[in-house]
Amino acid sequence: MPQSRPVSLLAIYPHITSRDRQLLQLLDDHQVLTTDQIHRMLFLARRTCQIRLGELAALGLLDRFRFARAGGGSQPWHWTLGHHGHRFQAAAHHRPEPTVRASRQSVDRLSANPKLTHLLTANEFFVRLTVHARQHPRARLDRWWSETMTTKQFRTITADGHGLWSVADTTVGFFLEADTGTEPLGRVVAKLDRYAQLIRRGGPRYPVLFWLGSEQREEHLHRLLRGRHGDVAVATATHATDPAEAVWLPGATDRVRLAELPSDHGQPVADNPNYDESGFVL
Repeated sequence: MPQSRPVSLLAIYPHITSRDRQLLQLLDDHQVLTTDQIHRMLFLARRTCQIRLGELAALGLLDRFRFARAGGGSQPWHWTLGHHGHRFQAAAHHRPEPTVRASRQSVDRLSANPKLTHLLTANEFFVRLTVHARQHPRARLDRWWSETMTTKQFRTITADGHGLWSVADTTVGFFLEADTGTEPLGRVVAKLDRYAQLIRRGGPRYPVLFWLGSEQREEHLHRLLRGRHGDVAVATATHATDPAEAVWLPGATDRVRLAELPSDHGQPVADNPNYDESGFVL
C-alpha cells in the first residue's frame, strides 16, 4: 500500500499568523500552557482563543490533553506542540526534523510527567507578569527562561525559572522557586546554598522568589529563614497574588513590588550569561 506524502510546511505557512508564531515559540520554550493561560496572554476574547486553538490543532501545529477532575468533570485543556509545530520550530531554529513518533512521544511523556502541576505553576507565574505588562505600558518582561534554559545558562543552580522584569528604567532580575508543597521546607531552604555559590563566582546577585501555595506555608518558611546569614536575597509571596504588585515579603519589612527588590547583574565573567563582548545583554 503506497504511503501518503508528508505534508509540506510550506503548505501550512499561509495559515500561520504572527500571534501563532509567538504561541509556537512559547510552547517550544515552556512545553505546556492551558487554554486560560494562552487566552490571558495573547487574546482578548476567550471564544476567539478557543476557536483559534482548535484550528491550529487541526493543522497539526498543536496537540492537547486533559484529565478528569476529582468529583466529576474535566480539567482544562493543556496545549503543547503538535507534530507540525515541532517541525516548524525545528526549521526555525536549525534543528533536525523530528519524526512523527518522536513528536507523539513528547506529548505522551509530558502528559504523564509527575511534575506537570509544578511546571504549570511556574509557567503561571510568568503568565501573570506577561498579562500585567500587557495592561501596563511601562512594564516589560524582558526575559523568561524555563528551568531547562536557566540550568543551561547558569549551570550550578536548578531554579524553576529566571526572568528580568522592567518598570520604566528599573530592571530587576530574579530566580523563581515555585513551591507546590511537595518538598519539606528544610530542603527548600537548602537550595539557597547553590545561589550563594553562584554569587561567589561573580554571577548575578538576584533575589530568589519563593512563590508559595498558602500564607501558612509562607509563615513557616520565614521561621526557617530567620537568623539565616548569607549573600542571597529572598522574598516570598503566595499563588493568590499578582507577582508584579506589592506582594513580596523580603523579611521583617513591609511587602514591596517586584521592581523594588534588590538586584545586581553580577560581574562580566566568562560564565555569567548576562554579558558578552558588547556588555550587558537582555
